[in-house]
Amino acid sequence: MKKLVLLGVVAAGAACMPLAFGDDAGDHHFVKDSVITTKVKTKLLAKHMSTLDHVKVDTDQGGVVWLSGTVPNSDAKDVAEMIAKDTDGVKAVQDNITVIPH
Repeated sequence: MKKLVLLGVVAAGAACMPLAFGDDAGDHHFVKDSVITTKVKTKLLAKHMSTLDHVKVDTDQGGVVWLSGTVPNSDAKDVAEMIAKDTDGVKAVQDNITVIPH
């Protein structure tokens, strides 16, 4: 029974490795800062702008926020970048958001 539990813990840890060393924002690999990511996502949601629904947020351990995804106009892109820059703990913002007009 102990071996089965240990095997489950090892498997769960291995399954979580891609989450800790994610590659969502391009070809870079980093340990994510989920606290800053959560702060930025919360502020984006608080804007109540459906145009920001497809913006993905990741933060590396150095406090650099990586924005990606799509928005329908440059105003939405600018708002997302401004929100990220104005969030506590953010050192820089890498904006990879793509504007795709509807």
